[in-house]
Amino acid sequence: NTALNDLLAMRGDMAKMADAMRDMSVEMRALRQHLSGVVTLQEHDHGDLASIKARLERIERRLDLVD
Repeated sequence: NTALNDLLAMRGDMAKMADAMRDMSVEMRALRQHLSGVVTLQEHDHGDLASIKARLERIERRLDLVD
């Protein structure tokens, strides 16, 4: 009976671990999606900055402000 009780306790512990792993998997998926959005936004911002830099350089050339 003691062995059976031990096995039942282990089954319960394993079920708790499986639930925790499922929760972590969901959290990791959400984190990956969030990070992907941040990277996309950062790439967009880099494009905007490059465009602004090119426009500024063009204005400086037109005004003969180039160093």
